[in-house]
Amino acid sequence: MTAPHLLTRLSAIAADYDAVFCDIWGVIHNGKWHFPAAYEALRHFKAERGPVVLISNSPRPWDGLQKQLADLGVHEDAFSAIVSSGDATRSFLTDYAPRGSAWVIGPDRDLPLYEGLDVDLSGTPDTAAFISCTGLFDDENDTLAQYHPDLKAAAARKIPMICANPDRIVQRGDTIIYCAGTLADIYMALGGEVIMAGKPYAPIYDLCYQALEKAAGSPVDKSRILAIGDGLPTDVLGANGQGLDLIFIAAGIHAVEATNAAGELDAQLLVKVLETQNASARYVSPALAW
Repeated sequence: MTAPHLLTRLSAIAADYDAVFCDIWGVIHNGKWHFPAAYEALRHFKAERGPVVLISNSPRPWDGLQKQLADLGVHEDAFSAIVSSGDATRSFLTDYAPRGSAWVIGPDRDLPLYEGLDVDLSGTPDTAAFISCTGLFDDENDTLAQYHPDLKAAAARKIPMICANPDRIVQRGDTIIYCAGTLADIYMALGGEVIMAGKPYAPIYDLCYQALEKAAGSPVDKSRILAIGDGLPTDVLGANGQGLDLIFIAAGIHAVEATNAAGELDAQLLVKVLETQNASARYVSPALAW
């Protein structure tokens, strides 16, 4: 595999692209504060080059993410549209709702996912027709082991899980927390069926292309779209599957694996990280900056 080009500034390649698909958590913020350099990079690209579509595996619809970004100090001068895994998941929830009730796994803050949908949320592991998983109930205190008995019972009943967030982990401040994707992995290991719409799967990208065409006023060729993200099984594989050039932000959840003994980002080490999932990236950067 060819090593990615080490990139320190988006401005060095911005002229090669007309649009950006950018991940949010891990690239723009860490759940507690935003990264000023990343914010400035996206502001410059939008003003000087073209639309920026933010693409997130959050289970919340786009308007909730827009409010969260504003609360963290990131405003619409840095993006043209937001597309979330929650947006892409709502069609699956609508399709499965007629089967019966859903067993909902996730915190109350994710309940906006179901607003306006005719979905019965009263199901249990023993009664539900399907599972809707947005994350752990309490991602700062729960253990994965406490979910195992109920997931095992549901898997034995062969009910499908709709996973609204394929992310396995994210970094919140200085803490690594588990996401819905980890529970989905456990469910699959128990023999359960899992349905996902977020990155790296196609439904969320279909929504991104629609949002981009609306913002640009016409379709944009994939060769002119630059993806930016820090998650290997989500952002990187998603961009690879869509045939998009990618900047892999490697100072996030994969920082330890891609950093040498001197504390520097090492492209050769990064190749080894990418090879674990037969993935590739055209560029690698320690963080997003203009």
